[in-house]
Amino acid sequence: MASDKTQTWFALQIEADPAASEAIEHALNEMDALGTEINHLRKGPSDTVTVSGFFDHDPDIETAREQLNLILPVYDLDETAIVGVESHVVEQTDWLAEWKKHWKPTTIGRFVVTPPWEAVNEPDKIVISIEPNMAFGTGTHQTTQLCLQAIGDNYDASQSFLDVGTGTGILAIGVAKLADPAIKILACDTDTDSVKIAIENAFLNGVGEQIEFYDGSIGDDTPIFDFVCANLTIDVIVPILGQLIKNTKSTLLLSGILLTQQEMIAHALQKFDITNFEIAVSGEWISVLVRLN
Repeated sequence: MASDKTQTWFALQIEADPAASEAIEHALNEMDALGTEINHLRKGPSDTVTVSGFFDHDPDIETAREQLNLILPVYDLDETAIVGVESHVVEQTDWLAEWKKHWKPTTIGRFVVTPPWEAVNEPDKIVISIEPNMAFGTGTHQTTQLCLQAIGDNYDASQSFLDVGTGTGILAIGVAKLADPAIKILACDTDTDSVKIAIENAFLNGVGEQIEFYDGSIGDDTPIFDFVCANLTIDVIVPILGQLIKNTKSTLLLSGILLTQQEMIAHALQKFDITNFEIAVSGEWISVLVRLN
């Protein structure tokens, strides 16, 4: 394969209502974009923005539209938020190197999430190095930050941990760096590629032997864990909420939930007689911390 400096890259550009920018980034990530960027150069609040996803192959526009139609309703939006979709070649440029320049270490409570090429000099912080294979899970998304903050504030080193929808593995890795070495940590994802990336990241951080990863979801045969985290989306969380509660002994952390969906998750929890929980907010997103005992 050619080096980054001679690699031809492909850009998928989506012009849309500014409110749809996060949903579009989500859709591009689901298409395995190597990175995304948003052009915020608009004349006024009613103008559109352009969200670009970069690929090492020519992305299919029809597939992109199908993915957008799946993701937009999660953000309480529909296809009218999209103005146009087009693709073009980014000729013979070291785009990936340029993109790397813009991803810097991110401090989140007790943690610093960093790309492996950056040196971090914060001895009082727990450093998590993540390869940027997917934008979700690099520490830049607000739901990841909410979960890491909650883990740093509430996780005890003696607690077993289950990470449902592990993505790049960042949350399980953060826990492994806090946990006693013998503590059981299990992480799963229904996306096979995500599991492979998570395993690579775990070994990159020196905790590959502490975490058991698998491709799939949870069920009646899943063990009970002290602390369970599910950073998913509301449409995925609600159907498996009963199972998540069954698998949780002490603390359940939920995220991937929009602020506008707070009433929805509260209603879902009430069906299981859970009315006492803590909400944390970051931008348009929330996390929900449930203490079961």
